[in-house]
Amino acid sequence: MFNLFILILERVGLIIILAYLLMNIHYFRDKLGERQRLSTKLALIVVFGIFAVISNYTGVEISHDQIISDQVLMKLSEGASLANTRVLTIGVAGLIGGPLVGTSVGIISGIIRFFQGGEEAYIYVISSILIGLISGLYGAKTMRKNAYPTIKEGFMIGAITEGVQMLSILVLSRNPQAAWDLVTFIAFPMVLVNSMGTGIFLSIIGSTLRQVEQTKAVQTHDVLQLANRTMPYFRSGMNEASCTEAAKIIQQLMKVSAVSITNTERILAYVGAASDHHIASNEILTELSKEVLRTGEIREVHSHDEIGCNHPGCPLQAALVIPLKAQGKTIGTLKLYFTDSAKLTFVERQLAEGLGNIFSSQIELGEIELQSKLLQDAEIKSLQAQVNPHFFFNAINTVSALIRVDSEKARKLLIQLSNFFRANLQGARTNLIPLMKELTQVEAYRSLEQARFPDRYQVDIAVEEGMEEVLLPPFLIQILLENAFKHAFGSRKTDNRVWIDVRSSPDGVFISVRDNGEGIDTKRLEKLGKEAVPSLEGTGSALDNLNKRLTSLFGESAKLHFVSSPTGTTVHCTVPYQERQG
Repeated sequence: MFNLFILILERVGLIIILAYLLMNIHYFRDKLGERQRLSTKLALIVVFGIFAVISNYTGVEISHDQIISDQVLMKLSEGASLANTRVLTIGVAGLIGGPLVGTSVGIISGIIRFFQGGEEAYIYVISSILIGLISGLYGAKTMRKNAYPTIKEGFMIGAITEGVQMLSILVLSRNPQAAWDLVTFIAFPMVLVNSMGTGIFLSIIGSTLRQVEQTKAVQTHDVLQLANRTMPYFRSGMNEASCTEAAKIIQQLMKVSAVSITNTERILAYVGAASDHHIASNEILTELSKEVLRTGEIREVHSHDEIGCNHPGCPLQAALVIPLKAQGKTIGTLKLYFTDSAKLTFVERQLAEGLGNIFSSQIELGEIELQSKLLQDAEIKSLQAQVNPHFFFNAINTVSALIRVDSEKARKLLIQLSNFFRANLQGARTNLIPLMKELTQVEAYRSLEQARFPDRYQVDIAVEEGMEEVLLPPFLIQILLENAFKHAFGSRKTDNRVWIDVRSSPDGVFISVRDNGEGIDTKRLEKLGKEAVPSLEGTGSALDNLNKRLTSLFGESAKLHFVSSPTGTTVHCTVPYQERQG
């Protein structure tokens, strides 16, 4: 019995070695991840069918409690039986693939065993099908959980299925005494070895898949780290400065010998080995890079000659060239170089392909952001240019009328009008100006309006100390003041007051323009800042334009807020705190 145990253990060892080799085949590992698919089940039937054939032909021939042969057995002697690992292969097939796989492998194994002959060979056809069905039903339960049986479950199912084999021999045999003698001779080693083999087989599958998952997790972490650290550089555009910084990060994290990034014409960055002759700003010379730019397909080479560098003593021995794309067009390449070709493996290629896709997306997003920013900037400039033009005509008419009456006052107003014009020109060229310049604009506007309507308006300005250099959109306060002058007081000639308040707040710079006017009708109030609201004094687009500028620059949190009652109106907003440097 001990000799039989050792011989069966050797056969189990052969199956375990084959299992280990199988689990190192990428195709098979991928198939195990989609066991519910019919194509996978068919593949498992073929694989474990081959295992079943090997198990049958490498069995140990037994007759009258004696080992007759442990060689490859195509045909058994008359009256002989066979001890093998058939139950192990059928059981594992069912546990992994479910009833269809288990039963199919059981049928294949049973038919092979039947044609081998020997004592009552039909028994093994029936038992093989039963074993495949039992293990398959148990496997289906774990498949529904997208899991595999544990090692402990493997031992248990291995013992149970071998027990089914022994029971089948006892129940189905026409010679009970011979069946009993056979079972007592082979039961213990067969149950022990096949249950161990099933558990070990499952442990190989489980450990290999866990290792793959851990490798994927590490790769995912590396990819995310790379993507996160290179994102600011790739999104800032394909230029030498940004690409050089990105290349340094890629070389550091991927631990490759050298990294190069090109556009369609020249090398933008090169970092690492052979940097003495692979130099940024040079034209692309190698046919390898030109081919990738032409085809848009990744290329992998494993020799110095294939790289195509003609420099004597160049240490580069392998390379991956990945196309970088934007809007479907190849706009450059990412090249990873290795001084040892053995270090360029399947894992590096997979990682590089994924990074190439991520980097391409980052570059494309950067271009989209740039175009969006340019469009937004153009829109803001257009809105700023829409400062009410008839104000200028009114101011010029006022100055013209004053020239004959009070030439000194007319001169001062012309200076203020000049300041106002200059501020408008500057405002049309920039999105943000210091508060002190905005207040100069406000003062110019107030002076011109008070010249037209002497003693009609009183403006009080309160600015928190130290806020002079904070940056605001041009015309912000001036438009709110102009809106109050035009719409707040109706035909009232006196006691028209406006308070301007600028101070810091937890969310930024708080700006408020309050008047003691007649208030705003509720229906009009709901539309202010959201759409043009026509009035007798103008088109009503100034507040709408101002609100669009604020939200374009700072988001919804910076929009205008309106509070009105019969005793006056307050318009306020909060913009992020930014201060002019230098």
